[in-house]
Amino acid sequence: MKFNIVLAQLDELAADDQELVQKAMKATDNSNAKYSHFRVGAALLLADGSVVIGANQENAVFPLGLCAERTAIFAAQAQRPDQSILKIAIAARNENGFMANPVSPCGSCRQVILEMEERYEQPIRILLYGTTGVYVINSVRDLLPLCFIDESMR
Repeated sequence: MKFNIVLAQLDELAADDQELVQKAMKATDNSNAKYSHFRVGAALLLADGSVVIGANQENAVFPLGLCAERTAIFAAQAQRPDQSILKIAIAARNENGFMANPVSPCGSCRQVILEMEERYEQPIRILLYGTTGVYVINSVRDLLPLCFIDESMR
């Protein structure tokens, strides 16, 4: 298998990618992370040019929390189901600031992103921010090469 993941500096990205990453960074302010103190923000660019953000939400009953990626995707689907997702930017920070190395989506988030690619029949560009660089990934399939989709059940 061949994977397509590029590491770039933030200022090497196109202006619209930089803006989306900055919105994901700002979205970390909306995180409810009073237990882990690990704040994650996500920003989605929809086909109509609108941006939807999400932030991780923790709960004392830990399984009831939700990742930033899924809060953004589910909000977009609830508000704008007619608009495909073109890109998602993800940023994470702890009490010491933004993470040096980009943080990748968990398995559940990867599956949800995959289902959005399947639903809209197009890849979603993923931008993972870290202070040392930004991973640029053209499809979640590069993060989830042996994926399980509807077709897998037929």
